[in-house]
Amino acid sequence: MTDSSLSTQNILPLFHTIRGQRVILAVDLAKLYGVPTFRLNEAVKRNQVRFPTDFMFQLTRMEVVAYSTSQIAILKQGANVNHLPYAFTEHGAIMAANVLNSPQAVAMSVFIVRAFVQQREVLAANDAILKRLAEIDKTLLQHNAALGDIYQQLLPLLQPQPDPSRPKIGFREPRARYGLQKV
Repeated sequence: MTDSSLSTQNILPLFHTIRGQRVILAVDLAKLYGVPTFRLNEAVKRNQVRFPTDFMFQLTRMEVVAYSTSQIAILKQGANVNHLPYAFTEHGAIMAANVLNSPQAVAMSVFIVRAFVQQREVLAANDAILKRLAEIDKTLLQHNAALGDIYQQLLPLLQPQPDPSRPKIGFREPRARYGLQKV
């Protein structure tokens, strides 16, 4: 990626949710850091103590198949998975920049961290919005119940009550006047 096309908006699509964590795959991280994927993997293997499971994990075959058919294209059609890809969390991406120790990796790690932070802020804002919507929904349900009660109490008042002192207006059957009975 060139400096002119560099922004967190370009990095955000590379994030995926796997095992409930926001991660970036090794192949995408290697492109951002300007190294071949196998070089990134070598650096990670040489420095495994720097990559605990909350920094990086390797996908299982089932995850690769599941994600290749849904949100990420890890596999090409009919490809055989010899090396399962790594997924890096925010801290793992920073640590990868440290073990690669190239100027481009260090510079890119800043953008990757900013993208993770932006993603976290968006998720936090969504949580706040969902909480507020739940409060509004609860209030609306309470108001709906109260309005239903008011409507039920007003309904008898809205129905016209016949006044027995007033004669009925309209057509009357002549039978009653002439003493005819209904059959």
